[in-house]
Amino acid sequence: MADCDRNWLENFLSRANSLIHSTRGKNVILYLMCLCAAFVFWVLLSLDTEVQRDFDVPVELTGVPDSVILIGHMPRTISTTVQGKGSQLLQFRWGKMSPVKFRFTPGGSGDKMFVLAKTQIDSRIRDYFGAGVLVHSMRPDSIQLAYTTDPGKRVALRIAADIRPNLQCILSGPIKANVDSVMVYSTSDIPRELTYVETDPIVKTDLKDTMRYEVRIRPIDGMRIIPDRVIVTVPVEPLIAKKRTVRIDVINMPAGKAMLTFPGQVEVTYLVPMSAYSDEYPLKVYANYNDLHENSGSKIAVLPGATPEYVHNISLVPDSVEYVIEQID
Repeated sequence: MADCDRNWLENFLSRANSLIHSTRGKNVILYLMCLCAAFVFWVLLSLDTEVQRDFDVPVELTGVPDSVILIGHMPRTISTTVQGKGSQLLQFRWGKMSPVKFRFTPGGSGDKMFVLAKTQIDSRIRDYFGAGVLVHSMRPDSIQLAYTTDPGKRVALRIAADIRPNLQCILSGPIKANVDSVMVYSTSDIPRELTYVETDPIVKTDLKDTMRYEVRIRPIDGMRIIPDRVIVTVPVEPLIAKKRTVRIDVINMPAGKAMLTFPGQVEVTYLVPMSAYSDEYPLKVYANYNDLHENSGSKIAVLPGATPEYVHNISLVPDSVEYVIEQID
């Protein structure tokens, strides 16, 4: 096997060497060399050409004291249009852009407003790209953020959800978030009637398994909610068919009489969540003597008794039975 592999490799190298030294092979190599040279010249010309590019410059606010809660949100990026040589913009186009950092400074004269003027942002952006790069536009070109040092108010969290599991599944418990309450902050007094906040609606259908969703809390104008997003768990379990044989009980029987049913038992089929399959609980089936006046035949209907809420789609076989009424001395 080793000799075969060696012979194949020698044959391949021999054929490749013959092809390279042939007229056709030399032409292909020359063409590839010209193509590489043209690409190098194109790159060099591109780097020396004036171009206009759009960049999303990441920004970061530093030095915010723990006692300060920003009511507004600092933008994550500033959309910037710049013009410069390709070589000057190469690092921003292909490299990871580091954030422009602005330091938090409290508002003067007790004004709880953090302001970044257009001139401040413009100066930092120009320094960021360096000399020789022209900044055409910035969005936003100024930033104003209200803040507060007042204590917040803890309120309950409600989950707005319209969940419909698959027909063979069930909600196996309450829909819960990873927190049951949140903090609300404002630059003014928080209304006493504000006792809860609500998530954005969760609308899901045909769920077949437990799911988790990251959901935004519905914002309130002029207020900051922390956290503003939560993880909501929707517990879903498949339903499994279960079958039991249950004795028929007769109810509302007058004194001095007895009823015998044929058969005396029925087969009960129902669906339960997978986690409850092994649970044992009383399951009753009854025939109601008072139903006889509504039945002119020789059979009486059989009905299921009360069952746990997680039991679904109960069916009885048979759903009616023959009966005999006896007089008791």
